[in-house]
Amino acid sequence: MSGYIFIKEYMTGLGVDLIRYFVFAGAPFLLLYVIFRSRLVRFKIQQKFPEDKHMVREISYSLLSMLIFNLVAVSLFVLARHGYTRVYTDIHAHSMVYFVFSIIAFIVAHDTYFYWSHRFMHLRKVYPYVHLIHHKSFNPTPWATFSFHPIEAVMQVLILPIMVFAIPLHPLAILAWSMFQLLLNVGGHTGYELFRSGFTRRIHTRWSNTATHHNMHHRYVTSNFGLYFNIWDQIMGTNHDKYHEEFEAAIARRKEAAV
Repeated sequence: MSGYIFIKEYMTGLGVDLIRYFVFAGAPFLLLYVIFRSRLVRFKIQQKFPEDKHMVREISYSLLSMLIFNLVAVSLFVLARHGYTRVYTDIHAHSMVYFVFSIIAFIVAHDTYFYWSHRFMHLRKVYPYVHLIHHKSFNPTPWATFSFHPIEAVMQVLILPIMVFAIPLHPLAILAWSMFQLLLNVGGHTGYELFRSGFTRRIHTRWSNTATHHNMHHRYVTSNFGLYFNIWDQIMGTNHDKYHEEFEAAIARRKEAAV
């Protein structure tokens, strides 16, 4: 692949990512922080709203992260074209059952990778140089979804090369995972709790993370490391002691405000 084609592919991928970011992060921001701000404020986990300068920082670092993400993605695209990855383009090369399995496997593997890499970034000698930027969003907004230090951005995107070399993946499976992780990331950073009372304790929902869970991580730093699921935090005992209490307190506040 010539340098011109590489740059063209890079700019195309970057353009798609920018559109996705501003649509998927911008839509909830517009609805929750602008249009229905006064009506839905009772759903906000932290009642105070962040200053504009913090959102500018979140957007700036997110844009920088996307530059890095696309460099890795296009490089993998080149390798895939030359047969160096396990990406397959013929949807019939594997069954539809495997196709669905590969998406689920990608999501579960990413959740595991995120939990342990996240805990690594919280080590005392690593945190100030790698993860502190993300935690400057003490009261995060949807714009904080990809607000990473460049080193963290590299660590975050490493799951993609790991997976395309580990198992057969169709581009549509990668796209499905990509959309899933974007939606869940944005949801975790909205700063609004939309689930109902009891969600964190019911047997069929307690394994899912909530906006409160990740919001507490931004505030307290030393707990709640999970991404999509509340599995590793439960196994390793790293849920915040007051997680259930704060979740229910957020629900109680919005009920009181609605009266």
